[in-house]
Amino acid sequence: MQAGWVLREGEVLAAAERADSFLERARGLIWRGSYDGAMLLPRTRSIHSFGVRFPIDVAFLDREDRVIAMVRLRRWRVTLPRMRAAQALEARAGSFERWGLGLGDQLEFRPTL
Repeated sequence: MQAGWVLREGEVLAAAERADSFLERARGLIWRGSYDGAMLLPRTRSIHSFGVRFPIDVAFLDREDRVIAMVRLRRWRVTLPRMRAAQALEARAGSFERWGLGLGDQLEFRPTL
């Protein structure tokens, strides 16, 4: 996992982790008791919440990191694939509302040094 920040127009929305490997993406937020940041999952078009202990917000991003779809996912569910998605962003349910995240928002992942 690579640690960093998720930003919108230079404003930090949350601390984040980017799951670069297949195993990191497959694990995602599974079995974590709590999670206050955001997780970026490159090369992801669909998300499942099997084994995730809390509902999550999911945003699908295109190749330019623009939000193209958002969904709240309860436990033990699967999203429909978003064919235009290049990656997905996960956070605890309610996070996107707190951040004011919306369709069309341009995001950036900035790694910490």
